[in-house]
Amino acid sequence: MSKRDCVIKGVVAVDQETGKEYRIKSSVVINATGIFSDQILKMDDPNARKIISVSQGVHIVLDKEFLPGESAIMVPQTEDGRVLFVVPWHGKVIVGTTDTPIKAVSLEPQPLAEEVEFILHHAAKYMSKDPAAGDVKSVFAGLRPLVNSRRVKETSSVSREHVVLVSQSGLITIAGGKWTTYRRMGEDAIDRAARVGGLRKEASRLANLKIHGWLRDAGMNHHGYGSDMIGIENLISHFPSLGERIHPALPYRKAEVVWHVRKEMARTVEDVLSRRTRALLLDANASIEAAPVVAGLMARELGRDERWMDDQVRAFGKLAKGYTLSR
Repeated sequence: MSKRDCVIKGVVAVDQETGKEYRIKSSVVINATGIFSDQILKMDDPNARKIISVSQGVHIVLDKEFLPGESAIMVPQTEDGRVLFVVPWHGKVIVGTTDTPIKAVSLEPQPLAEEVEFILHHAAKYMSKDPAAGDVKSVFAGLRPLVNSRRVKETSSVSREHVVLVSQSGLITIAGGKWTTYRRMGEDAIDRAARVGGLRKEASRLANLKIHGWLRDAGMNHHGYGSDMIGIENLISHFPSLGERIHPALPYRKAEVVWHVRKEMARTVEDVLSRRTRALLLDANASIEAAPVVAGLMARELGRDERWMDDQVRAFGKLAKGYTLSR
């Protein structure tokens, strides 16, 4: 069978908890893997050209005292032409960002010392007092999957921000874009997938689709839970001890951990402290200290033993150290 006759009709997936392998058949497959798009394209075609240029952006988090009030600061051009912002965020202040070309991609990108120094140096010019390395509660890096349009062939360019690529095998790749255009990106990818897979075309409902937990005028008091806060408060009303915070320096309560396990499929301490809440980003050391409390709550919900708890606390502590400047 020639390469032209090879058509992708599914994926092989492995359950990371049990090791069980699944073979999933489908009419069409979409590669929506961000910075890892090129790796998937290489799996499909070893000769595929790279389409992603990765850029790293670093942020630091400081206590609120460095920017009293609720107004943000935007510096459109620093001494070397880069953009700087200082924004009140969950009772802290987030400062960023950088734009550094990166060759190797990673699930846990590490901030470079010169990036942190750039942020501290320039932030000091605009904040109520000069921040030092010891004031940084958390430092983290994100990788931007920028599309190098000169390398993209046979694509349908749907905007200046993202592209949709159809490989010879029928693999759909959605690449580029940003969080603020995710609905448009999803709609464009699905429309193309429907055509490639011979699926029935239906009008998109995204324009008026409310996200889960939607509440009118919810504000920041709901910490992103929206209408789910009703369920969390009910847990506390039945079990008052769940109203306690997981750590004095963090705004999250024990009931939220239980909620994440029961309703949001949290399986690890990292899930709770890094992905379901912003604990790791708000205060890395406090999140390390909160890990045993979170592990205990999760173990009761999931039926895990002390060995599991110890392993979870150890693994999270190792991860969280990468978010501090004292490594």
